[in-house]
Amino acid sequence: MSDPILSLEGVCTDIAQYHILQGVDFTVPRGAVTMLLGRNGVGKTTTLRTIMGHWRARAGRIMFNGADITRLPTPAIARMGVGYVPETMGIFADLTVEENMILAAASGPLDPARLDRIFAAFPPLKTFWKGQAGTLSGGQKQMLSIARAMAEDRRLYLIDEPTKGLAPAIVATMAGALKALKNEGASILMVEQNFAVARALGDFAVVMDDGRVIWSGTMAELAGDGLLQERLMGLSLAAGH
Repeated sequence: MSDPILSLEGVCTDIAQYHILQGVDFTVPRGAVTMLLGRNGVGKTTTLRTIMGHWRARAGRIMFNGADITRLPTPAIARMGVGYVPETMGIFADLTVEENMILAAASGPLDPARLDRIFAAFPPLKTFWKGQAGTLSGGQKQMLSIARAMAEDRRLYLIDEPTKGLAPAIVATMAGALKALKNEGASILMVEQNFAVARALGDFAVVMDDGRVIWSGTMAELAGDGLLQERLMGLSLAAGH
């Protein structure tokens, strides 16, 4: 694959005595959405956290935009243009929506044009701009979490289960916002348990099991092959779901 924005080569990560990642290899093409799929507990979140520098890889190499980031601290990786949306959302509940966004724009004031795009994607954030983030609904908090990652121009977004536990209407809003981000040319690596969302948004897919990559290819290939889904992830999805 020519000039991927991110590549992992033989990445191993240990947490305490557990070998969580056991030689992870994959690439994230530039300007596309890559879905990181697999059952719960196979190392998907650990992969994102290792890329972001929250966990340190014991072995292997992580290349981002031509630079080796394997040993860099998290703030340095963020400054290079990587936005991270953790599953826990990482918002400041006792601050207003506006204050959350100001903090996220570390390099200077919020760009008005960018803010307009964020409000277009997530209208409730404009409505509750001066309100405390802690009073938002679960779906609105998730919107704010993604908006915080969008506060500055990012080359790559790492997004961990953005639709988990959300109502279908909110999932549709989230999917629309991520599609708009993709249409702006963003590169996205996303963990997603909702296969319908993965199928709708993904260009490429990487499937993990037991700390390793067991399959990678186009999302269309995976979405069109029920037997492959069953074999890789234990999914049994009718084509219409």
